[in-house]
Amino acid sequence: MRISGFSFVRNAVKLYYPLVESIRSVLPICDEFVIAAGDSDDTELIRSIGDPKIKIIETVWDRTRFVRGATNAQQTNIALEACTGDWCFYVQADEVVHEDDLESLVQRMQTYRDDPRVDGLLFEYLHFFANYEQYQFNHSWYRREVRIIRNGLGIRSWKSAQGFRNNGRKIHVVPAGARIFHYGWVRPPRQMAHKQHALLSLHAGPDAAGEVPNDPFEFGMLHQQRRYTGTHPAVMRERIAAKDWTIVPSTRSAHDHDRPVMRVMSWFENNVLGFRLGEHRNYILIPP
Repeated sequence: MRISGFSFVRNAVKLYYPLVESIRSVLPICDEFVIAAGDSDDTELIRSIGDPKIKIIETVWDRTRFVRGATNAQQTNIALEACTGDWCFYVQADEVVHEDDLESLVQRMQTYRDDPRVDGLLFEYLHFFANYEQYQFNHSWYRREVRIIRNGLGIRSWKSAQGFRNNGRKIHVVPAGARIFHYGWVRPPRQMAHKQHALLSLHAGPDAAGEVPNDPFEFGMLHQQRRYTGTHPAVMRERIAAKDWTIVPSTRSAHDHDRPVMRVMSWFENNVLGFRLGEHRNYILIPP
């Protein structure tokens, strides 16, 4: 069985993406790692990892495709199309996998390698927000997404590259039994503001995004998060130890998850129902 890791990136250093940690977290189980590196200084950073399994595809981002995140999917698919493995393991530049989950992931891929029902594996998400000690567990945040897909079926990245589909159809998946540690919202406040500006440019176009903000990002009220008591992936140890900023909670609502109606809904789902109402599912979950 052959496993291909793949990803895309642009301006990782400038926007404080844990790109090196992301790649290193999955390399131990990958036979190759293919990454589409956009027009920035990221190629030198990737080469500094020094692993011959890494294959860099240098790309130039087309600003005319900065609509609804379409460029993210395009860049993802450039890397995916170069993968040669039986399974393709996708990690975005702010996603890291825990070393404790790697062995079981290999076993899971072995188990379903010859099962035609299964197109991919579904991961549980930990969305860390503002710091490394708390994560979001709110109705506004997706709980699961597909990060391993079977190669050779025509599966491609969907819309803004959150998940995958096959000719527009949802793919059939089983639980991966593993976690994605998502650090996209843990940054110094000014770099967080720059990252949000970059995302707005990708989804609405550079003109709509306007000038790069000078003010630091407001993380909002910072309540109704869950405290994380487990270990982080070992590759994140140095980055976490180097954290040198402090987030001051705001007294006003800055995000959708801060809104009173969303807070009430989330409390009801988490403490009474035990499931999400109208949860977004970009996949079809089948019995394992």
